[in-house]
Amino acid sequence: MMPTQPTATKYHVQPRWFLTGGAFLSFFVFGFVDNLKGPTLPMLLADLDFDYEQGGTVLLGSYFGFLVATLISGPLADRAGTKSILVISGLCMCLGLVAIAVVNSFWLLFAAMFVMGLGMGSIEVGGNTMVVMLHGGEQGRYLNLLGLFHGIGAMSVPIYAGQLLARGVSWRQIFLYSLGIALLFLLYMLFLRLPIATTDSQSSFDWAQLRQKGLNRQMVLFYLTIALYVSAELGVASWMVEYLQRVKSFSVERSSLYLSLFFGFIIVGRLLGSFVVERAGYLRIMLVAVGASIGCMAIGIYGAASLAIFVPLTGLFFSIMFPTITAAVSATQKGNIATLFGLLFAFGGIGGMFGPWSIGAIGNRFGLQIGFALPIIYCALVMMTIALLYIQPTQENS
Repeated sequence: MMPTQPTATKYHVQPRWFLTGGAFLSFFVFGFVDNLKGPTLPMLLADLDFDYEQGGTVLLGSYFGFLVATLISGPLADRAGTKSILVISGLCMCLGLVAIAVVNSFWLLFAAMFVMGLGMGSIEVGGNTMVVMLHGGEQGRYLNLLGLFHGIGAMSVPIYAGQLLARGVSWRQIFLYSLGIALLFLLYMLFLRLPIATTDSQSSFDWAQLRQKGLNRQMVLFYLTIALYVSAELGVASWMVEYLQRVKSFSVERSSLYLSLFFGFIIVGRLLGSFVVERAGYLRIMLVAVGASIGCMAIGIYGAASLAIFVPLTGLFFSIMFPTITAAVSATQKGNIATLFGLLFAFGGIGGMFGPWSIGAIGNRFGLQIGFALPIIYCALVMMTIALLYIQPTQENS
């Protein structure tokens, strides 16, 4: 049986729907800002005369910032509260968007991406912690719904950026125009008043407890699972437009549309997943999803151009992975949940750094056709780690 879920939290400060809306807004903005990189990457490479490896390294800056933020914001949330890191995240995203729009050199662009990554990593920890705090009894459902809003934001970007790019708008202006949504998020967070937690999930920071619960074999397998999965998802999201244009000879509009379809399938998958993950079992449904992802990627990459639709279709099966991994960790852990989430998402950040960078590095040396196939390998490794988790005696498998 699953461990007993956290008891209710006092909601006398603001209505639960308003607080939940803040979490959903945070992930919509996260998905929107994070995925500005994909459709603008070809123009960025051409404008700054970067090769694929340099482009991958610039993307690395964002995920390095994400990694640093998850490591810092977890303990900060356990000590100072979730609102503090969400406000910080809004400030970092605003600063990062402005900096990306104006800097010219490689290392300044890397630094700007790093700052923006700090904001996204803080949202990852803060938004997930809010949902677990507010909806501990239905965390699998609400974490998938949280991810759904990330998908809505992500799906909006290729449409928004693709149309502007097709009309000759600079990639720099696209980042600058996105500042408005980041400012809206920051204002919402400033007026948010979170409730007083009364559950063990929000207990005070405890290093001894963290060492015991955060460094055991089961958690290490969760860390590997999320790192490999994020390598696959963000690798696909970051390089799909470039891959479709260079290898499959798609137009800017069509390749951007396929990226929107990728996130559209993620939205559909998370909506459906919110109804089935609790019944199907976290590990079981993830095994099925990652197996289907391998099949879709293989058909889309190695099939004819007419079968390239299977690449965005991968999003349907990718969709439930991240929130379900998060739910599985929350269901098996008590105490310092924000810090444990921080560690979990830090490994996700490592995957986010490694996945896009590795595709760029391999693509630069052996061609983008080979580089873009790396997510198939990452998904195969995810199947191995989930299988090992499945046989863990302390993990719920049903």
